[in-house]
Amino acid sequence: MSHKHHLELTQVGMDFPTAKGQFNALQDVNLRINKGEFISLIGHSGCGKSTVLNIVAGLYQATKGGVILDNREVNEPGPERAVVFQNHSLLPWLSAYKNVELAVKQTPNGRSKKEIKEWVEHNLELVHMSHAADKLPAEISGGMKQRVGIARALAMEPKVLLMDEPFGALDALTRAHLQDSVMEIHAQLGNTVIMITHDVDEAVLLSDRIVMMTNGPAATIGEILPIELDRPRNRIELADNQEYNHYRHEVLKFLYEKQRKVESVDEHRKKQSKRKSGATRSNVA
Repeated sequence: MSHKHHLELTQVGMDFPTAKGQFNALQDVNLRINKGEFISLIGHSGCGKSTVLNIVAGLYQATKGGVILDNREVNEPGPERAVVFQNHSLLPWLSAYKNVELAVKQTPNGRSKKEIKEWVEHNLELVHMSHAADKLPAEISGGMKQRVGIARALAMEPKVLLMDEPFGALDALTRAHLQDSVMEIHAQLGNTVIMITHDVDEAVLLSDRIVMMTNGPAATIGEILPIELDRPRNRIELADNQEYNHYRHEVLKFLYEKQRKVESVDEHRKKQSKRKSGATRSNVA
């Protein structure tokens, strides 16, 4: 796979206004992503993963720093970046086909009606959903809805596919099937993917690099782990693979050490609070 730097996050910071003042969610996030790379963002809840994704999507404007995609600054949503959320977000009154077709029609591409039809069918076929093209979202399973959501995103021909825990709400077997489908699609299209996940095995299986986030506030990138496993990857063969298990261990070690650090800080604060509370009671007495 030929690589070319085409997405850059430079000194990205994000503050949110709160009743107690500004909350610093992200600080000094720097990341260079190659064309065709599959990147996973992993970290504890509240570490700013979704904030990073939303900034790349153009849904949030960074307070500091910025994002450059192919030498153009990202400051609003655009068709070159498509998002797949944990909730499929399909329009319930439209069939699977019509949901994908709507996305294609909203993307400037100059296709004829026949070409649009062929393109919609092609993308449904990519995610193995041709058989359910006429089904409404209420008539298909959660996993099938996510497949349609992925087809809709791919049909926009984005330079970057952004996935926010796309398999988080699915059962283990459905999740595994969808992971395999995403690997097939990535191998076929060679598109750039940024995915948020809490699943260590998923991150190692799918990624070229795993970006591990520190805990917030002022969350940033703690470590970046390159995953140098040959593709295509087979989850059954990798289960006993020494290198795979080494990568898995490295991610778990990072997450465990960061979590332990947070717990120790919280414990320290609780002890301080108890001391202050005890001192106050003594003074009152």
